[in-house]
Amino acid sequence: MKATMWEISLQKSLRHGQRQFHLQWRYSGTAKKLVMLGVSGAGKSQSLKIIAGLVKPDQALVRLQGDSLCDSARGFSMSVQQRRFAYLFQDYALFPHLTVQQNMAFGLHKGWRNPSPTAPLHAEIERWARAFGLLDVLALYPAQLSGGQKQRVALARALVIQPRALLLDEPFAALDAATRASLRDQLADWQVELDLPMIVISHDDEDVARFGEAVLRLADGRLVEG
Repeated sequence: MKATMWEISLQKSLRHGQRQFHLQWRYSGTAKKLVMLGVSGAGKSQSLKIIAGLVKPDQALVRLQGDSLCDSARGFSMSVQQRRFAYLFQDYALFPHLTVQQNMAFGLHKGWRNPSPTAPLHAEIERWARAFGLLDVLALYPAQLSGGQKQRVALARALVIQPRALLLDEPFAALDAATRASLRDQLADWQVELDLPMIVISHDDEDVARFGEAVLRLADGRLVEG
């Protein structure tokens, strides 16, 4: 019998003007790869941010492979850094004033100063820069990159920290079809090689087919069937 992989229970009430939104759902299962589906405003991104520790919930339980990362009932919540999730935002969230190498080094860097642009190339940065074909652009800035290159930098930066899981918010939405298919293949290959749990938010049937070991459909902050 397979052990439980993800155990998630989330509650969060939000107010915007006169509108109230109540996020409340739970999931427990053995699937390593989850895809979250739902229309805009269904609560997908809010859920992912709570799981990552970026948003404080009203109540939450997040366990991965039996390890508790957040348990409101016990007054326990790991910091974002302690959870060691690689979080990929829709807009990639690259630092425009830092080079590709500095962006990739950011998660490894200690202290308040930005990573040095002249620092020796860290072994993990070199590994992922080589894997994603970024060695020739390490000295460039995000504004000098194509959309596919920006996505590769964001993925490489996420993997450099040797995360315990990947959290991806519509990772391929802004890319053309050919680039999207290529990066999907690369990500799928690396996920298998590294054996990383992952949660992907997507509206793309190809993402669901490739990564949807289990599919969580959200509507108005709740899980729905079908």
